[in-house]
Amino acid sequence: QVQLVESGGGLVQAGGSLRLSCAASGGTVSHYGMGWFRQAPGKEREFVAGISWNDGSTYYADSVKGRFTISRDNAKNTVYLRMSRLKPEDTAVYYCAAGSVKIMVVTSYAYWGQGTQVTVSS
Repeated sequence: QVQLVESGGGLVQAGGSLRLSCAASGGTVSHYGMGWFRQAPGKEREFVAGISWNDGSTYYADSVKGRFTISRDNAKNTVYLRMSRLKPEDTAVYYCAAGSVKIMVVTSYAYWGQGTQVTVSS
């Protein structure tokens, strides 16, 4: 059983940056497809970024491409999401997920963290 714990969320002004962390236990992040998703109030959970388990290929939603970067530190068993040039529309609860082959498909993930709130003020 893989446990995921997110951290790094908070309140930031538009144009600012944050780095989210997802620490894993009970499993090795390099063995799983890993993803970041977000859910804003009244909206469905949506894909943000993902990294494949085999070759480390990265994938991004169009809305964050060029602003967000997903990375993986195998030694720390942690996945990161570096977010820059943040916009108010990026405000959401951000979730880390593990265990997918279909990186961009929310229903394909087996394990989820509890989420961390990101609020971007205008």
